[in-house]
Parts: sequence; structure tokens; C-alpha cells
Amino acid sequence: MRNAEYGLFARPAVLKGKTILLGITGSVAAYKAIDLIKKLKQEGASVKVIMTEASKRFVTPLSIELAAGEPVYGDMFDVPLSHVSLPAGADLFIIAPATANSISKYAQGIADDMLSTTLLAFNGAPERIIIAPAMNWRMYENPVFKKNLDYLVSLGIQFIGPEKGSLACGEEGIGRISDSEKILESVIAALTKQDMAGEQVLVTAGPTREYIDPVRYITNRSSGKMGYALARIARRRGADVTLISGPVSIEPPLGVDTLLAESAQDMHTLVMDNIPMSTLFIMSAAVADFMSAEPKNSKIEKKDKYSLNLLKTVDILEAVGKLRKRPFTVGFSAETGPRIDRARKKLTSKNIDMIVFNDVSRKGSGFDVDTNEVVIIDREAEKKLPLMDKEDVAAAIFDRILELKYNSQ
Repeated sequence: MRNAEYGLFARPAVLKGKTILLGITGSVAAYKAIDLIKKLKQEGASVKVIMTEASKRFVTPLSIELAAGEPVYGDMFDVPLSHVSLPAGADLFIIAPATANSISKYAQGIADDMLSTTLLAFNGAPERIIIAPAMNWRMYENPVFKKNLDYLVSLGIQFIGPEKGSLACGEEGIGRISDSEKILESVIAALTKQDMAGEQVLVTAGPTREYIDPVRYITNRSSGKMGYALARIARRRGADVTLISGPVSIEPPLGVDTLLAESAQDMHTLVMDNIPMSTLFIMSAAVADFMSAEPKNSKIEKKDKYSLNLLKTVDILEAVGKLRKRPFTVGFSAETGPRIDRARKKLTSKNIDMIVFNDVSRKGSGFDVDTNEVVIIDREAEKKLPLMDKEDVAAAIFDRILELKYNSQ
């Protein structure tokens, strides 16, 4: 088995050097565009902003200019042919917030102001137009508007939100603009190489719980961050992703079908239900290794000593490895100390294609942190990665998986 080592590298900036057009329309949520602009710029993008006249009633052009660091466009006659030159140099177009009026105008091909003419002149792929609606729930549910919305969706244009919640009018319903983090994630995904398109990825994440009584349980330590990073990166790269998650306090990744499991048996059932549809399975969950032989229905009285009989929980990775027909399968081996030999043994004993070893006793590697230091082990090679962001670890894992899958074809 040959060895290779990755050099230390900076986190890849997908938006670095990209030019983003941002259209702001006349919604009370227009002020939220400032936060989105800042996030886009933090990722290295250049942001050029077009404001409708109505949007200027909710947020001042000066505020937007200060955030973007560039002049705001509003009148198509101020800079002749800017409605043509701006989209020609743009990598992606966002409308956030997008009113019912602006969406319906676009669906009907109406071009009567700077934003609508620039949007029609944008010649990028439909998936590089991202629209984040914001309006009253009655407007959003109006059948005439829905027809316009459905038409744009059929063209491949991306819609993010809207979401349910309290609206500016004081009512509750669907119509709130999605937060800037979700819009940013959609932008990053739209500009990421779609080299995993066609893959059906199944990922497990987080811990499981095995109850001793209604208030106590056995578990394994896990924040779920590694599994969630794997699901997020696979989705960004074009895969259809199902995430089976134990109890964690992380928001599910955008665009990922997330299923919740509490016990090892719950997770086993969900994995087996979804394995037949998967082309790639990654078992990154920290499944509890033991369960109580006799869980109690009521709280156990507190005593100085208490003996607990334990049984081994189902080994999900082993069960998948025994399937006659299984997807490309990846496991994780978390150890305390440099016990990489145990990971190598699991690779063969569990009949899987790859295993990712990490020493959780090392600083910055393992639980409750955003970084990890791992060794990717397969049947051909071992690749040691330096300490890096978990999203970068996920990207490196997928790079190696695609390399192996491509070479085997």
C-alpha cells in the first residue's frame, strides 16, 4: 500500500474572483440585502447592485454602496448600455428580496426598468439565477402568481424560500425571505463544479442514544459536524443527498433530505431502507456501541451502586458490508491515540471500500470542533491530511472516492 500526504492548503474560495449581480426590489426585507452583500464579499466575490425605485423606500442606496464598495445602479440611462455590460460580466444573478411584481414581470418577459432589462439580458445558465421571494402570504398563494413562479421553476431557475413565520404586516404565514446564510449556500453550490451529479449519497451523522430509563441513556460523543459537512459538500457538488442524523444541534444542510434517528436500531432501519437507492454510503455517525439489556419504563432510583447489564448494538457498517449488492461504502474509525492499525483492520473485516481514521485525542481533531485531521485509507493507498476545516476534509474524501470510482470503470 503506497502512502501520500496532502500539503497544507488554504480553504478553497469558490466565490473568489467571481462577479455577482444582486437585484434588490421593493420589499420591507430590502435591508437584509446588506448582510448578504457582506457575506458574499467575505467569500471573495465582487458584488454589483441594482436597486428598483421602490426598494429605495426601504433601504438607502448609500447604505448599499457602503456595503458593496461600489456605486449602485438604478436608472438605465445613467450609464448607457449598463443593462447589457453588467450581465455580460457576471457569473451569477441574485434577486433578494424578490417581490411578486418583479417575479411576475420576469416570467412574462417584461423589461421596463434597470433591473428587469438587466435580468432579461443575463445569458447565464438558468441555475445561475437565484431568486429569494419575500411577500405577504396571500400574494404568494395567489394562483396567478403561482403560475408565473411554476413557469420560472420549469426553466431551471433556482428559488430559495420563502419561509413561514411572522410577516411585516403582523400576520403569520409563508412569505418571509430566507436568511442570508441559505442564499449564500445556494450561490456557492451554483458556482461549484458539479462533478457528483447523478450520485445518490447516503450519509449518517451524529450520535445515537440507548435508553437505560426514561431520563438516562448511553451514547457516543459526537457533534455531527463531520457528517453534516459531508452532506453539505456532496450537495454542493451536485449529488442527491439523504442525511440520517442522530440528535444534534445543527441546522440541516440546504437541499438535503434529512431523516432523524435516535437509537442504533432506528438508524439501522433507515440505512437499510435507503441503501438500495444509494450509489455512495458514508457511515460517519458515532453509533452507541452498547445498550441496556433491560431498559426500565420508569426512572431508576438513585443508589450508591448500580449494576448495568449491557448488550452490543447492531453494527450498521458491518451489516451493509454483508449485502450482496451494496454501494461504494465508507466508514470512519475514531481512536484515542495513533491506532491506525485498527482502522486498516476494519477496512477488510467489514468489507468496505474506504475508511477514514482520526485520532480524536489530538487537539483540534474530532469532537465539537470545526476542524479535523484524518488519514484516508482504501485498498490502494493511504492519504494523510493535515489539520483542516471539516468541509475541506469532506471535499478531499469525495475527491478520492471519485478517483477510485472513475479508475474502476
